[in-house]
Amino acid sequence: MLIPIGQFSRIVRLSVKALRLYADRGLLLPAYTDSETSYRYYKASQAKRAEIIRILRSVDMPLNEILEVLDAGGPAEAGNILLVHRERMEDRLRIQERMLVYLESLIENKERIMPHKITVISASPIMVAGVRMHTALNTIKEDVGQGFSKIMQGIGEKRYVPAGPPMLVYHDVIDEESDGEVEVCIPVQTTFASGDGYQCHMLEADHVATTVHYGPYEELSSAYHSMLAWIGESTYELAGSPREIYLNDPRTVSPDELQTKLEFPVATRAAKEASK
Repeated sequence: MLIPIGQFSRIVRLSVKALRLYADRGLLLPAYTDSETSYRYYKASQAKRAEIIRILRSVDMPLNEILEVLDAGGPAEAGNILLVHRERMEDRLRIQERMLVYLESLIENKERIMPHKITVISASPIMVAGVRMHTALNTIKEDVGQGFSKIMQGIGEKRYVPAGPPMLVYHDVIDEESDGEVEVCIPVQTTFASGDGYQCHMLEADHVATTVHYGPYEELSSAYHSMLAWIGESTYELAGSPREIYLNDPRTVSPDELQTKLEFPVATRAAKEASK
């Protein structure tokens, strides 16, 4: 017996729009589609698959991973995928808990969130191996991790040693409403042939406004706010893409012990006008 999409929608508690999306993504194909009207029909036996999808979406599992769960070769393989997502959710919960503590500090105006000390220093060009990518706020952590892995593999194959701490260059603003371009970079002493998605090039700036943020990455926005406010009140203007330089390893220190240097390439307004 075939069930019209509208009725099936009410049975499985998924909207018609969602059912169409899941069909287009290969998660839940209609049992039959009328060639003349394009109307879709389902079977009662598909309700279990629909329920699995509904539950996994309710815990924010990405559609591509849901498809992997549905197509898994057995319970063990599906369980491994679910375990990875569970760990991701637990990590997200820890971040949210830290952000709530940070928010309380922000509201109370505690000393730990007072403006950062900002200085302007001369900068020399830095040779880096970099991977540039388009990313979004909900995937940037995974994308950046993969980018660093790709560069380290390339450096390792050349038997080179990094010449400085890893950094992330923001070519665009990445937030809840905007995705864009970033570049993960690792300084190297000498150039080597680019390949497999990474490129060696010079990261240039004449001067940078810089500060160091102490604490979790999730609280870096306070350093950005301090930096932008300082630039707005100074004689300087932005002259390039901001950089985050990771001075220690989050795998070996606690979130509160993390040290992240921010560098904003700047030029005096007079110098910028003269260069036009």
